[in-house]
Amino acid sequence: MSNLASFAPYTPPPDDPAYTSTPNTTLIRPWFPSHAGSSNETDASYQSGGIPTFGTSATGGGDPQAMLEGQQSQWETSHGLRVDLLAAVAYLLGPVSALALLVLETKNDYVRFHAYQSALLITPLLVIRFCASLVQAPAWMQTLSTFSLILASLGMSCVAYTSVARTGLVHHHLPGIGAIADRWLADE
Repeated sequence: MSNLASFAPYTPPPDDPAYTSTPNTTLIRPWFPSHAGSSNETDASYQSGGIPTFGTSATGGGDPQAMLEGQQSQWETSHGLRVDLLAAVAYLLGPVSALALLVLETKNDYVRFHAYQSALLITPLLVIRFCASLVQAPAWMQTLSTFSLILASLGMSCVAYTSVARTGLVHHHLPGIGAIADRWLADE
């Protein structure tokens, strides 16, 4: 029995008010900020409730509040909706949803990129499908154009939705079309 490890008895942490000798009515925990928006909040480390300073040194660097606002503005939309959902919706109704998002969403470049790319992808597929039905193309050709339209819409909608979680707000370019959509977005 003498070979067993001995454990020290439990000692409460020194800042736990339940174990202090003098009763303290206010609970002060230095690792939580006392109130949001305080002037010293930006000076605190992220471990004590301050704002994380991505890519800056401990001795200084950019303004953490401005950096955080810049990162959050990438994820904000004009109407407070989720970026991944709006990007996915851009492909679902083709040029109708793309045009609606281009008119309504003026703040988020990720959503606008996918709206442009949707218009450039789905509109020609719709025109091909419409022309195939006008010229009375064989049934297999009309079916193929319909399936390509549906698969392109659903596939790109899934890619736009899931790529946000995997890679952040990195634009997923389709060959040829993605470069044009990027150029149109830059020209705005």
